[in-house]
Amino acid sequence: MGAGVSETNSFLTGWQRIARRIRVPLGFAAAAVYLWELVKHAPGWQPIAWSLLLVLPGLWLRGYAAGYVKKNSELTMTGPYAHVRNPLYLGSILIAAGFAVALMSWPFAVALVVFFLLIYVPVIASEERFLRGEFLEFEWYCARVPRLIPRITPVRAPDGDRGQRSSFSFELYRKHREYNSAIGAALLYCSLLLGILLHAMHGRGVF
Repeated sequence: MGAGVSETNSFLTGWQRIARRIRVPLGFAAAAVYLWELVKHAPGWQPIAWSLLLVLPGLWLRGYAAGYVKKNSELTMTGPYAHVRNPLYLGSILIAAGFAVALMSWPFAVALVVFFLLIYVPVIASEERFLRGEFLEFEWYCARVPRLIPRITPVRAPDGDRGQRSSFSFELYRKHREYNSAIGAALLYCSLLLGILLHAMHGRGVF
């Protein structure tokens, strides 16, 4: 059993090195697919409207989580972390899925799934291994709080109220610069609107 765990850790460590190297190229590849699909066909107003049902909750969840998490200094079990272990990644998944809906593009959706599997999965595994080694209560937390699918009721800390009294901190939100997610989403929506405009102009023979 010990050998199996060692082999798994060795594999994860190796893959994490690879993931760090390919993260940026894969990000550019996903962006290229997005732009290609945007050029190839005009986005629709209805899919863009539907996408807000995923993008806005994703942005809210990331912002909400950023106001609670204190990276590497304590195990956060309050706020959204009382419902799901990785609210930041879950928020990112919702945002990405929303833009796949807005673009109505299967190639872009597939590119996002590949990016998640190759980058997010090893990153999540790496972070959980770090937290398991740093915080004794992490095993208790893992057994009660799902990784990506939120539980309905918030978990209570094993030692009662200690660690459960913290509230959202706008200072932490600014420290983590989570507002960049909203800016990025706004720019992507601008690109969708620009795509609609350019396709409409092309259809009228402006180009």
